[in-house]
Amino acid sequence: MIELTRLNGRALVVNCDLIKYIEAAPDTMLTLVTGEKIVVRESCADVVARAVAYRVRLLQEMSAGSSESAAVNAAVENAASAHRSFVLPKTAADEPELQ
Repeated sequence: MIELTRLNGRALVVNCDLIKYIEAAPDTMLTLVTGEKIVVRESCADVVARAVAYRVRLLQEMSAGSSESAAVNAAVENAASAHRSFVLPKTAADEPELQ
C-alpha cells in the first residue's frame, strides 16, 4: 500500500498491486485493474518510486526471518537497480512547439 495525494489535497492509500498503468495527461492518473481511475498530485516517477520502495520493504521484512536471505537480498537489489534505471518516455509536453 502506498500513500498518495488527491488533487484536492486529501491523502489516500492505494494498493499498488491493483495499478494497471500510470499516465501524465497532464495530471497523473492511475488506472486500476478494476477500471477505476484516480488522479493524484504525485508525478508518475514518484508513484513508481513509492511502489518499488514498498516492494523492497516487503522483501526485506520477509528476509528478516527467512533462511533464504541471500535470494531475497538479490531480489531486493534487482528491484532497486530496476528502479534506478527506470526512465519515463518523453511526452508531447516535453517536446518544443513547432511553428
